[in-house]
Amino acid sequence: MFAFRLSVLLPSFLLLITTVNALHFYLDANEKRCFVEELPSDTVVEGHYRALEWADSTQQYTLNEELGIIVEVEEMETSHVVTKTRGPSDGRFTFTSHESGDHSICVSTNYTSWWSSTHIKLYLDIVVGTTKPDIESDRTHIGELSSKLRDLNQKLEEIRREQQYQREREADFRNLSENTNSKAVWYSVLQIGVLIATCTWQLRHLKRFFADKR
Repeated sequence: MFAFRLSVLLPSFLLLITTVNALHFYLDANEKRCFVEELPSDTVVEGHYRALEWADSTQQYTLNEELGIIVEVEEMETSHVVTKTRGPSDGRFTFTSHESGDHSICVSTNYTSWWSSTHIKLYLDIVVGTTKPDIESDRTHIGELSSKLRDLNQKLEEIRREQQYQREREADFRNLSENTNSKAVWYSVLQIGVLIATCTWQLRHLKRFFADKR
């Protein structure tokens, strides 16, 4: 059994972004190949593999429906088996890390004969995703956002009512101003009329006064 770190082959940024480790390698039918990946806790890992078997008749690697691939994931510190799956020569596997630390990802074939000389070419893509969301934390955060949105809506409603009140006051003040200006104009016209009538009466009175003096 061989084991090496995927992070030696390709850099792994496990915390902030999704990482894709893609490689291919060769193994014999009775051989197990293991890789070590350091994972944070509650991290989703998805893998896709495609195994080709060497065919002497065609002198090339081809798909064989009888070929199966076994994937076993284990926590190296506790030897806890996270998952063990058996699939076709072209398949996928998914698991979630329970504890942070090194995890061994081992692949082997379903061929059990130690005398088998079958050679396998295996393509393996491992996608390390971000950590699983904290549902309770998300619910709390959503609750806080909902509360803030309700407060904001209430404040906006208060502002709307205040603006409506100010518009009504402005309309009342404008009507009062127009009414006052209208009354002032009529009062000025009345004053001018009274002044003209008074001047006319005084002129006539003076005219009669001088006429009598003659």
